[in-house]
Amino acid sequence: CCCCCCCWLQVMNESAEQTVTVVSAMGSCAESPVKVTDLILNMIDKAARQDAAFLVDLAALQEKHVETAKQLLGQGPGLTSFVARLMDDIANLKAMLQAICIAGMATDAFVDFVVGHGELWSAQLLAATCKQMGADVAFMDTRDVLVVSPTSDGTSVDLDEDASNTRLDEWFSKHGNHKLVIATGFIAKNHKGQATTLKRNGSDFSATIMGALFRSGHITIWTDVDGVYSADPRKVPEAVCLPSLTYHEAWELSYFGANVLHPRTTLPAMKYSIPIAIRNFFNQAAPGTQVLDLEAEQKFSNGAATIKGFATIDNVCLINIEGTGMVGVPGIASAVFSTVRDAGVNVIMISQASSEHSICFAVKAGEGDMAVAVLKKRFTDSISAGRVSGVERIDNCCVLAAVGQGMVRRKGVAATMMGALAKANVNIKALAQGSSEYNITVLIDQKDSERALRAVHSRFYLSDVPIGVGIVGPGLIGGTLIEQLREQAQQLREEFNIDIRVLGIADSKHMLTSEGGIDLSNWRQQWETNKQPSNLQAFGDALASGYIPNLAIVDCTASDAPPANYLEWMGKGINIITPNKKLGSGPLERYQAVRRMQRESYIHFFYEGTVGAGLPIIGTLKHLLETGDKAQLVEGIFSGTLSYIFNTFSGSQPFSEIVKDAKAQGYTEPDPRDDLSGTDVARKVAILARECGLMLELDDI
Repeated sequence: CCCCCCCWLQVMNESAEQTVTVVSAMGSCAESPVKVTDLILNMIDKAARQDAAFLVDLAALQEKHVETAKQLLGQGPGLTSFVARLMDDIANLKAMLQAICIAGMATDAFVDFVVGHGELWSAQLLAATCKQMGADVAFMDTRDVLVVSPTSDGTSVDLDEDASNTRLDEWFSKHGNHKLVIATGFIAKNHKGQATTLKRNGSDFSATIMGALFRSGHITIWTDVDGVYSADPRKVPEAVCLPSLTYHEAWELSYFGANVLHPRTTLPAMKYSIPIAIRNFFNQAAPGTQVLDLEAEQKFSNGAATIKGFATIDNVCLINIEGTGMVGVPGIASAVFSTVRDAGVNVIMISQASSEHSICFAVKAGEGDMAVAVLKKRFTDSISAGRVSGVERIDNCCVLAAVGQGMVRRKGVAATMMGALAKANVNIKALAQGSSEYNITVLIDQKDSERALRAVHSRFYLSDVPIGVGIVGPGLIGGTLIEQLREQAQQLREEFNIDIRVLGIADSKHMLTSEGGIDLSNWRQQWETNKQPSNLQAFGDALASGYIPNLAIVDCTASDAPPANYLEWMGKGINIITPNKKLGSGPLERYQAVRRMQRESYIHFFYEGTVGAGLPIIGTLKHLLETGDKAQLVEGIFSGTLSYIFNTFSGSQPFSEIVKDAKAQGYTEPDPRDDLSGTDVARKVAILARECGLMLELDDI
């Protein structure tokens, strides 16, 4: 049968334990894909447009509830009683919808009365089912109990607790005590006695309101997810279900778009420190997430997590207003935000420099034009006089928030978050953090949304540091590296908390990529069956688009092709590790661009293996130069290949055979002619010369 969202409230009395269940309207299922509330709203809309098709929807609504009642109650007096009441309501709704259709409009009072019937029928049906099973149960129409008034912005309601408590006492005087009370969610009455609703997430709000009125021992909200996650699992596959949150953390996460309680939902429970459990009705073995006050949450979690969760608000734009005439002028900020408020524009985040030279704030992309227009109109004189430079709009932005009360007075949290974003090559446009330190909010490019979310999540939530590796050139050197990574993966994880995953392998003709990592125990078989045509640009894109923030490409080739992509790869946040000499000795302009990128970003370019193989030649030279020494002379055997060949050559074996043997043992370049012609030595000289500050081209050697 179709399901409805339920919230359980446990009320502890002196004599007995009482449970109150608050239910929403029926949702959707495979056999009935339309939600009841959506169906009712569609009916009202059609009636207001004088579209008689609302009668078809009304018939579908009736059929949905009758069929569900048959499955739950079976044939008998319970079914007869429920269907009779349902048919009376359907008749009344039909009359009201026909009146709306004749008038061609629907007032708010009509809409609120009609739309609340889904909750009424769910609660009546559940109460009848429980009664038929022998439970001591009573049905509660919360319109008889809850008294609310609309908030100033009309988006929610405030509870009149005194009036509601009085009505709750009257309800119990009339109906008596029962061990189980099935109550309607979402609906209430205003002070005029008119039916109204609790607006968005009204059923959850009803649950916490009822919990506060009953002074419940705890509140359980049953839903279709295991609890509150540390990030959106659709964007971060390694997101975890949080065991606990404080009320403030739940509020902050929900404000920034996380799929948790609506901000106002927590307020009634917070007032009386009532624990809220979020559980999965379809996975009752999962413990869910506990939402508690600060003291209880710290005991529950032992202060385990500094940051509890991350969330994003996508598709926002940044509005920036600046000018020298704003500095030190009282009331500028007030003028800016009162102007956008009067225009009905909601401000998501605010950032202002202490110099007061500029104020920037984020709004939803759809409200950007309105914000710019009203601000330009408000500051027309200031812009004409040059006191305000202008109002600028920056599109395609995203807000990323880190939430956790554990950040309070904890040093280095912001630095850690900023470092994680920098290493993922994510640029921050604006930053905001309140003095409460419950959240850190940054504004970034929309295109970086998922990568940034994954980067900060992995930095705070993964005990192992994940490193995604792409290997170019799976020949003798690259193949040996892959085998070493396979053999040492467990040791690296256990001893150094490093989780290395090979995300891609490529050669000149083919490539193989995997977002989660290639199984190195059979990578050659995967290579044969799943390889694609090689494209080094696409290879870098595949690595950069994954959810692992720390990335490196190991170029094990001696080819010119990979170095031509280094700069682009580094621009995507991918570190480069290579024994390939073609970049270090190649065109000077490209070499300087890569080194400049290395200096100006958090991206590394490691090339120790280009000279001296495994010996720390370049590292030693760097340290000497950085401490003030000057290199006057570099001496050494620059070619291990030539050293081996001429030490082995005695005339008893053909020279060509010795060269073949050297190549087989991995001493030579892929093309031994580079060694024999002296080209390899020249490249090493060029690399060392550039390291010493001599900006030479290879032709200068």
